[in-house]
Amino acid sequence: MTSQNLLVELFVEELPPKALKKLGDAFANQLADQLRAQGLASAESVVTAYASPRRLAAHVTHVWLKAADKAVQQKLMPVAVGLDAAGQATPALMKKLQALGADVSDPVAAVAALRRAPDGKAEALFYDSLATGAALDTGLQKALAEAIARLPIPKVMSYQLETDCELPGWSSVHFVRPAHGLVALHGSTVVPVTALGLKAGNLTQGHRFEAKVSPVVIADADHYAATLERDGAVIAGFDQRRFAIVSQLAGAAEKLGPSYQVLMDDALLDEVTGLVERPNVLVCEFEEQFLEVPQECLILTMKANQKYFPLLDAQGKLTNKFLVVSNISPDDASAVIGGNERVVRPRLADAKFFFDQDRKKTLASRVAGLDKVVYHNKLGSQGERVARVSRIATDIGMMLAVEGDSTIAMHAQRAAMLAKTDLVTDMVGEFPELQGIMGRYYALNDGLPSDIADAIEDHYKPRFAGDELPRNQVGVVVALADKLETLTGMFGIGNLPTGDKDPFALRRHALGVIRMLTEKDLPLELGALLAGAVPAFGDKISEATSALIEFIYDRLAGSLREQGYSAQEVDAVVSQRPQRLGEVPKRLAAVRAFAALPEAAALAAANKRISNILKKAQDVDPHVSEVLLKEPAEIALFAAMKDVAPKAKAQFEAGDYTASLQTLAALRAPVDAFFDNVMVNADEMDLRLNRQGLLKSLHDAMNRVADLSKLAS
Repeated sequence: MTSQNLLVELFVEELPPKALKKLGDAFANQLADQLRAQGLASAESVVTAYASPRRLAAHVTHVWLKAADKAVQQKLMPVAVGLDAAGQATPALMKKLQALGADVSDPVAAVAALRRAPDGKAEALFYDSLATGAALDTGLQKALAEAIARLPIPKVMSYQLETDCELPGWSSVHFVRPAHGLVALHGSTVVPVTALGLKAGNLTQGHRFEAKVSPVVIADADHYAATLERDGAVIAGFDQRRFAIVSQLAGAAEKLGPSYQVLMDDALLDEVTGLVERPNVLVCEFEEQFLEVPQECLILTMKANQKYFPLLDAQGKLTNKFLVVSNISPDDASAVIGGNERVVRPRLADAKFFFDQDRKKTLASRVAGLDKVVYHNKLGSQGERVARVSRIATDIGMMLAVEGDSTIAMHAQRAAMLAKTDLVTDMVGEFPELQGIMGRYYALNDGLPSDIADAIEDHYKPRFAGDELPRNQVGVVVALADKLETLTGMFGIGNLPTGDKDPFALRRHALGVIRMLTEKDLPLELGALLAGAVPAFGDKISEATSALIEFIYDRLAGSLREQGYSAQEVDAVVSQRPQRLGEVPKRLAAVRAFAALPEAAALAAANKRISNILKKAQDVDPHVSEVLLKEPAEIALFAAMKDVAPKAKAQFEAGDYTASLQTLAALRAPVDAFFDNVMVNADEMDLRLNRQGLLKSLHDAMNRVADLSKLAS
């Protein structure tokens, strides 16, 4: 039986642009998966998704007109249940066969047609039949219904559709947008399926204004995209349309001159791709006076409100030119260009007005206004929160003070007090995404030092995975204080993340704390930082430092595994709960180097054995009496430790963790000899305690850098 390619298209009203690509991919993949499940398509069938503002479509190669018949083997019941002593069918067997549609008019023949085969210890009856393969029309109908039902629709619409029958009336349809057409072609043959109250055909619609013909006739499945582009002026493929936009944007910037570069971001490109059927990029401009406004404001309003692409100069500064992706291509584009320039002008004027008005008041004068902004009903206002962050930042700044210089603490305290004041400005009220950014501009306008201004912007960083860290130490201190305040407060009132719900982004805040402590290698201990944040809350929270510490170490372990460290390496280091997180990368490097040594496996296994012995013994004193060392192997181990342990300890204290672990590798032979020749739990109590003490001192020496027992397989 030969196969042909299949094309299915749903023609609808304008789809949500931000969800378009996801909808297109889901529709095509679900349709193909359902066809494969019914045997109408194979694993080798290639699926191509199409998604434009007014259509979802799928092209599937090698689709059969009818699926192959399939042999079905079905276990019925044990022979002892299905047949009586005379070998005749029991009522239970006859009822089962009837339910399966088997011919039971002749019970003897029905039993003879069954197959007996071993099933575990018993013998069972099996019914072998041939299932007729699905026909394409019924199979596609089922696949189409499933594909539509499983679409990740952001919000379903309900609309009325006139019924196509003798009795006039209306039926309710539920879909992401009203649907107006359905195409289903197997090769060049229409497959008679229905969906959303529509009957399939081979007609669709092209561009609203620029299609050459209406309707557009799709002659066969393989010429769908080419026909739409030729006759309908529509680029059906999402990726092809996005590529055309990127190419045109780059080309337009190049024509303006080598100093121009387009500010493209993936989210905006995807959204614009979901808005146009055939892109046409045009160059527009606005008055240069608006460039006096911080470029972040202008860029945001152009991208978020108008879906425009700003143009930067060679230094990354915003120019007064921008690019528009139009959905029409008139011979004279001046009207389109002029219209877009008129539309953007009020937006930019608003931004300039907000900026000018905000600068009339200092940030310091806005601090009192934060008392009217609610932060959390259990934790008070933003004003109270700022006071807490300021206190925590001052304490951290003093921890980092060098030779009594309190400049960092003073500047951090000032920056923390002002960090949230831009929340009550007009600009941030209009564009919340600019919080922090506008605070920096206003701080510089107020004449504050640059490190304070930078800290006001940077205290939100890192805002997401891979984001940059604050650019100076004052910013790091305030960012740490801000995140610690959030974590301590939320844990203190029991407002913890659950499952995928984390409304206060506590996981992100924890990772931010980890990154700053680690990547900046700050001489701060985690436990002291968390404990130091608690007094700032007074009696508003309950003590939850221990739970918060475990939460942060869990985030640390997950982050390290994502960076490529093995679970064993991570567990060996993190299980020791290192207080200086800046040491963690060096400890991991040391563990990895140690694990590559030939002595590593034996020492890790011995360490695990020692850990188990000490757990059972409990409260072991690491003191060793040489007088009680009787066996040559324990004498040799003690001597080796007297030589090796001090060197390893000195290297550890100097921060050379790799050398410390490699020095300890010399203990492998005496450790192996000890376990081969010495009974730790001797009958004599003094010998037993002395040997346990020897193992305790060995365990302490070996596990300063990491818990080596975690490396044992």
